[in-house]
Amino acid sequence: MTEPVLSLQDVWKSFGDHDVLQGIDLDVAPGEVVALIGASGSGKSTLLRTVNLLEPIDDGRIVLAGRDISDPRADVDAVRARIGVVFQQYNLFPHLTVRDNITLALRHVHRYPRAKADAAASALLERVGLSAKAGDHPDRLSGGQQQRVAIARAIATDPDLLLLDEITSALDPELVADVLDLVRSLADDGMTIVMATHEMAFARDVADRVVFLDGGRVLESGTPAEVFGAPREERTRSFLARFTA
Repeated sequence: MTEPVLSLQDVWKSFGDHDVLQGIDLDVAPGEVVALIGASGSGKSTLLRTVNLLEPIDDGRIVLAGRDISDPRADVDAVRARIGVVFQQYNLFPHLTVRDNITLALRHVHRYPRAKADAAASALLERVGLSAKAGDHPDRLSGGQQQRVAIARAIATDPDLLLLDEITSALDPELVADVLDLVRSLADDGMTIVMATHEMAFARDVADRVVFLDGGRVLESGTPAEVFGAPREERTRSFLARFTA
């Protein structure tokens, strides 16, 4: 059996007296696309933040490619170098050009020479349809364009895992399609992706597995056909009814 790229094992996380994650178990296989769905506050974003070590867990283990990254002795920078992350907000550096936003980690973390980093950025910008914007600063781009640059930056280092946290929630509706098309192409290329999303149609069409979180627990998990077509839990059915009514 193939070893999971990511394994969460009985993961707990609390803020004060509030248990945000309550015993999460989740394995993600190489090349698998897992969509996390659920109401706001269900724990989706916190789950992603614990994987990228932005939030320490209180109990359990998080294993990336066979290594326990939740161990306090883990090299946080080394772990993050293997994980690409795109958040709701674009988080681009406003004082840097699009090209320099993409090459920053390549040059300073992965020690690419400038020419090699620039060549990689050019290839990525061509892929996301923004070659003409390489020398622009982020404030010259639309929200959808900024989010595509953020995705290009996240995949520039060829990460083991890509985390996407509601990446279309801050976009105007007409800008969503381009961003989702880019994610679809990454999935088609075999990238391992865990994404928190409210885009139910996209999750149904692109994900290999859908995980419904409720109150910090995995309430239901299965293929899109199983979760969207024949959900077992009443809470899942009531949640999905809001999107199909």
